Amino acid sequence: MNQNNKKIIIIINILIILQTIIFVIAGQKKSYLHMDEAYSYGLASYNKTEIQDNSDFYNTWHTKEYYQDYLAVNENEKDEFSQVYENQKNDSHPPFYYLLLRIAMGLNINQYSKWTGILLNIGIYILITIFMYLIISKLLKGKHRYKEKSAILAFTSSIMLSSITNVIFIRMYALSTLTIVITTYLHLKLLEKENNMVLLGISISALIGSLTHYYYLFYLIALFTMFVIRYIKEKKYKLLRKYILAMIMAGAISLWIFPYSINHIFFGYRGQGVFNHLANMYQYFANIVIYVLITNVYVFNNTLWLLAIFTMAILVYQLVKHKRVVKTKNKYIQYIAVPTLFYFLIVSICSPFLELRYILPISHMIFILVIYGIYNKMSTMFQEKTIHKIMMTIFIMMSIMIFLSNELIDLVIGKDLRNEEENLYSSKTELVEQLKQECNIPITIIPKIEGIPLDNILLFIKDFTIEPQVMYSNMADIVEEIKGNLKDVPALYLLDSHNNRFLDDILLFANIEESYIAKDMDCTEEKIAEIFKDKDLSNGILVFINDWQDNDKIVNIIKKSTNLYNVTYLKRLNMCDVFYIK
Repeated sequence: MNQNNKKIIIIINILIILQTIIFVIAGQKKSYLHMDEAYSYGLASYNKTEIQDNSDFYNTWHTKEYYQDYLAVNENEKDEFSQVYENQKNDSHPPFYYLLLRIAMGLNINQYSKWTGILLNIGIYILITIFMYLIISKLLKGKHRYKEKSAILAFTSSIMLSSITNVIFIRMYALSTLTIVITTYLHLKLLEKENNMVLLGISISALIGSLTHYYYLFYLIALFTMFVIRYIKEKKYKLLRKYILAMIMAGAISLWIFPYSINHIFFGYRGQGVFNHLANMYQYFANIVIYVLITNVYVFNNTLWLLAIFTMAILVYQLVKHKRVVKTKNKYIQYIAVPTLFYFLIVSICSPFLELRYILPISHMIFILVIYGIYNKMSTMFQEKTIHKIMMTIFIMMSIMIFLSNELIDLVIGKDLRNEEENLYSSKTELVEQLKQECNIPITIIPKIEGIPLDNILLFIKDFTIEPQVMYSNMADIVEEIKGNLKDVPALYLLDSHNNRFLDDILLFANIEESYIAKDMDCTEEKIAEIFKDKDLSNGILVFINDWQDNDKIVNIIKKSTNLYNVTYLKRLNMCDVFYIK
């Protein structure tokens, strides 16, 4: 190993250590669970997909251990793995990620820990960064100090908000990202020369990818089609046969392991949802625009618009100065661009929600394409030393832009409004009206967003901070409150089953000593009195009310029934309001 390679290995190791420290800090700040993260734990360890399917779940009192059981592997379950397969068969995802999570959970018996999932993703991201370096170094090979640049760019791609979200979001998206990155790198290797070991690696990565997330197949199909066309054009029929055989083997083994994929893709509710979205083409353009905006904020830390302006300035300068553009063709870039674009466009049509998570698996590929495009454009105008300085400026800008963006949000919304104490019975009455008056936002447009109530949007804007998704820093206060002063206070959850997102809040109930989930109950004084009969109410009660119910009416009924009249509005959760009545 020469001295330069030793230096690069040291640099990459230092950068991986630094990114791991950043991930650990972000993980430490994560204070809550998304509903789907709760599903991850339950699907990997529980004896059924839904804790709500238990016959004794509703309309009875439970201790916190009842809910903890859904989020943890108990001593008597440590050698059981069959639920991983059975739960995925009955759900909508393939099982490989849940198997890895179940193994990780087995290292922390009898208790839930967010670190089980986060540390698994941190390990995955070490591999992602290494393979990102290998991909970028292929694109930049021959450039001045290309290995150092590749290492820095790989590191940068792994500390964007999208990547930090990917790490702290306890779902299969980090693993899916890894399979796409590895699949891409191996295909680039295959462009260089025929290699049976590379073909075997492609087959294995395709197998793992298909058993991790079905959207991976969008990327693979585009890449596969490009290589088939290439081999046919070049009349490399022997290599074509080997390549197709490698893919057939991956598909056959995947279906042998998990034949339920066919039902999930074509007949499951998610698969049917995809086909329904494909039929609604009028929403297509709007969805693409929204995903571009999401990409700007999370994949480029809200700097994509600045990068676009910079690129336009270069083009205008070249046009005005009549600069001769020397085109350089890279044999690799199209094999990243086409599958990424295809994945992006298909997911824009068929993802069930317009959310970052569905483009997380290609976020690194998007990063490569944009940064390489800018680098390539600069190389037609500037010397390498100048390009190096500009790229460092871009890196610094990406690092600080989030902080500047949040300062701007505070300026527009108003710090006083954000920090205002909410002590109303309902988060959807006077507060919303006040927000309508004080927030300078296009309110006439917001109600047109299908399926999202105006008041929810306004409340979201009020608390909005650009940070990694699912960090839930704004939930830290209520988590600490319930773990501390309110853990012995009995809790009542009045649940409208038409909006059943109980798993969004299961983490709180796993810390409350006693709780009662009342399903679709017509709230009366008599029923409330019956529920709290023989309960010690000297420290008050916690009341959770999910959406589409009359909070004020329910709170007033509870006050009269319990003779508790001091009401504190604690928090607006994802789909629920929380009150402390004493």
